[in-house]
Amino acid sequence: MNEHQPARHTPSRRAIIRGSVGAFGAGAIGLGLVAATGTPAHAGTTVQQDDFYNPFSGYTMTGTWQEHLDRGSLGGLDYGMAVGTPLPAAGGGTVTNIPNNGTGGHTVTISHGNGYRTQYMHLSEFVLGNGAQIASGGIVGLSGGAPGAPGSGSSTGPHAHWHMIDPNGVRINPLTFLGDGGGTGLPKTSTEQDGVPGTVFWQRAQKWLSIESGYTGPIDGAPGANTYAALQRNLRDHHGYTGPIDGVTGPNTYAALQRLASGYGYTGPIDGVMGPNSWRAVARFLNEDRWN
Repeated sequence: MNEHQPARHTPSRRAIIRGSVGAFGAGAIGLGLVAATGTPAHAGTTVQQDDFYNPFSGYTMTGTWQEHLDRGSLGGLDYGMAVGTPLPAAGGGTVTNIPNNGTGGHTVTISHGNGYRTQYMHLSEFVLGNGAQIASGGIVGLSGGAPGAPGSGSSTGPHAHWHMIDPNGVRINPLTFLGDGGGTGLPKTSTEQDGVPGTVFWQRAQKWLSIESGYTGPIDGAPGANTYAALQRNLRDHHGYTGPIDGVTGPNTYAALQRLASGYGYTGPIDGVMGPNSWRAVARFLNEDRWN
């Protein structure tokens, strides 16, 4: 991969259907286009528990499962985020859109191969058609929740509501299913194996940059100018980057990134041309537990 092309991300390959998929570069989402928002799951794939993850681990939980139950809800988890934030699929499956679904407003259901379903509520926009196949990490819709806005239902503020439904039709806590009561932790990126940066790679990068370099945007795996500016700040402070902090990547940015990578097994030239070996070494750094 040429270093001038990292913004044109090719979906990375994850075991079974846990593809790191999404739209990249300036963070644009190709609305309504399956190719831009999700990679089809393999036909006949059965989704197991290991194929699921918490796509909202980088966001603040604003409503717990118990708080939903206490106010008479069947249960759910709320995560605060700006209206229009891309919502990644927690697991692969088939998409069904439910417009104006009562108090839930615009709702997306993903039916998984193991009989479970995940639902997202209060969407501001659907991005896939009914029956679309989505891989884990693909974008299923845009968050909403602004009071009184179309699709918000009974929401009182911008957020995403997330829950699962078991094969018996009972709503369950996704974090219980995942064995992650705290809801913390991003999955590891497969870029360490395949050398292709994808959604999870950039989610972990955004988490790193939010901790070290002032990145305040969503942990959505869709890097744009804010992500790249934070990257440049970090590389300036730690790896000899001397260019402008403008959020526009080029040879100087990626030469500095290769200097970071040289501490994680990269032995190639510091030439600002990112290839699979450069990306693999950066992924080794990002896969450290401190960036979960």
